[in-house]
Amino acid sequence: MPTSSSVRLSLIAALAFLVTPLLAHHSFGAIFDVNQPLTLTGTVTKIEWTNPHAHIVIDVKAADGKTETWLLEGYPPTVLARTGWQRDVTVKVGDTIKGFGWRARDGSNLMHMRETTLASGKRLFFGPPAGTGEGAPVAR
Repeated sequence: MPTSSSVRLSLIAALAFLVTPLLAHHSFGAIFDVNQPLTLTGTVTKIEWTNPHAHIVIDVKAADGKTETWLLEGYPPTVLARTGWQRDVTVKVGDTIKGFGWRARDGSNLMHMRETTLASGKRLFFGPPAGTGEGAPVAR
């Protein structure tokens, strides 16, 4: 028969497991500001194919010459795959990309990236339009 402390610990662990994904997913307006559009060009340093949002980390040269690291958030990997992205093929560490999106409300180096322009000139969507969750896979 389980002790009350082991039951309590199991319940806490189960609750933490259930709540963690909810903290990771959020509405566009809760984090990003549609009034702060942004275009960044930088070198890819990391790619995270994770749910509920994939991320690309880039290093960007700021106006003062210093390097800033930016986290670019977009669709989950399953949506990216359906819209033409191939893991470890479309974008790799070391590639230079240009991204258009919206900056985080808190002013941090976090951007919801809508459109990505690859070094080849090909344009793909990495995330939905501001606040709608809709959009075609290829930019026109």
